[in-house]
Amino acid sequence: MSTELLHLARAIAVEAGELAATRRRAGVEVAATKSSIVDVVTAADREVEELIRRRIGETRPQDAILGEEGGASGGTSGITWVVDPIDGTVNYLYGIPHYAVSIAVVEGEPDPLHWTELAGVVFNPAIGELYAAARGGGAFLGDSPIRVADAVPLGQALVATGFSYDATRRGRQGEVVARMLPSVRDIRRAGTASLDLAGVASGRLNAYFERNLNPWDHAAGALIAAEAGAVTKGLGAPRASSEFLIAGHPDVVGPLEELLAQLGA
Repeated sequence: MSTELLHLARAIAVEAGELAATRRRAGVEVAATKSSIVDVVTAADREVEELIRRRIGETRPQDAILGEEGGASGGTSGITWVVDPIDGTVNYLYGIPHYAVSIAVVEGEPDPLHWTELAGVVFNPAIGELYAAARGGGAFLGDSPIRVADAVPLGQALVATGFSYDATRRGRQGEVVARMLPSVRDIRRAGTASLDLAGVASGRLNAYFERNLNPWDHAAGALIAAEAGAVTKGLGAPRASSEFLIAGHPDVVGPLEELLAQLGA
């Protein structure tokens, strides 16, 4: 079943990504704000999610959907599609070619602490890169298998992170990163959680961590990273959640987790 779900997720993600790219070329404006003045949503976010929901409904009407813009819709199959129509909306708004359509298919409760990921796709239409994984089937960039980078000492690790939309929390996160910098190779903050996780999966990053992610931010990327050999977990917890996510080679995640705990991340 995972393979069939992956094929469908890939097809929907590519179509949705093409729509997002088309709207980006035509010009993008803020349609609304959400949690803060800098947490924006565009008309394209809503249009792309509506397309994804239609395509899922046409093929699998019995499945539930949890989307960033449209919320949760019930189903009867025990399967939920977890959708971020445009992850990296600020990048998208500014024309930075680092945004993605993220689609995961999970079984069980639509909660990262309880679900089982079956399939995941992360598609960056700006550069045509499609990451995908089915549970137990490995991870791929296009048609090529991908693996996490070999373990390195923490001082040689390239680590990605992200910051909150809340200004006060963002300030505290910046303080943590400033104190972390002497202990790692460098920090990357690209602004798209799903692509950061894909970067870990493909060996472009040694590790990634972030607080306060929503389920749709990491559902697909976490499966892709895990299928590529990464550990994905919380800070002092076996599973990632909205509280914290860390991903990377197991031998990098351990020292990074210790450092983050010491810094009060």
